[in-house]
Amino acid sequence: MDAQIKRGLLDILVLAAIKTEDSYGYKIIKDIKPYLTISESTLYPILRRLEEAGCLTVNSVEHNGRLRKYYHITDVGRQRLTAFAEEWKEVMAIYDYVVREVDAA
Repeated sequence: MDAQIKRGLLDILVLAAIKTEDSYGYKIIKDIKPYLTISESTLYPILRRLEEAGCLTVNSVEHNGRLRKYYHITDVGRQRLTAFAEEWKEVMAIYDYVVREVDAA
């Protein structure tokens, strides 16, 4: 898969994982594992990029004597998810066309 496409999908996947409740890194990795396996070294740059883009905020909370960063989706992040859902309709139309043409060949 093209690296740029995958990068965009990873961002959306992470936003979707925190859409309904705040979460932390390890839990995000567990939540998206049924769809895609990523490492911490992949996740944390994504989280920083999304924070810089205003798609999420970070709040540190003490947990078992350590600080744990919780990530919260912002309105900008929710708008990005909504835009993705609309754009995905176009992607699926292209996919359907390509598959139809390949099957016809």
